[in-house]
Amino acid sequence: MGIFSSIWNKITGHKPATAPQPTPVPTAQPAPGATPAPAPALPPVDVEAVLSDLAASKGGGGNWRTSIVDLLKLLDLDSSLAARKELAEELNVHAGEHGSAEQNIALSKAVWQKLAENGGQVPASLRD
Repeated sequence: MGIFSSIWNKITGHKPATAPQPTPVPTAQPAPGATPAPAPALPPVDVEAVLSDLAASKGGGGNWRTSIVDLLKLLDLDSSLAARKELAEELNVHAGEHGSAEQNIALSKAVWQKLAENGGQVPASLRD
């Protein structure tokens, strides 16, 4: 499993305290020989709400909105240079030297963009 997958799994596995709980919908049994109805689509994940809730539970979470290191630490993931190099390769981010501010900023934006592409609700200000 790649580092981005770990990020996504940590976010989707955490439910913010303020998130509304889905109402269960009763399901009817299809008639014999009938085609079953497709499974309902999962609602989008409000990534910022999940991370804000997680940061509050940990006493702040640093500057996770713009710092890839703080984001990885907030999610209890490896934030070492080696891990960020791996994530940069995974997301095809080649801005600046490994570990430079330029690359870390580009990597943070690439993660936010990838979260949005995977169904996360991410404010445009974090993707740009």
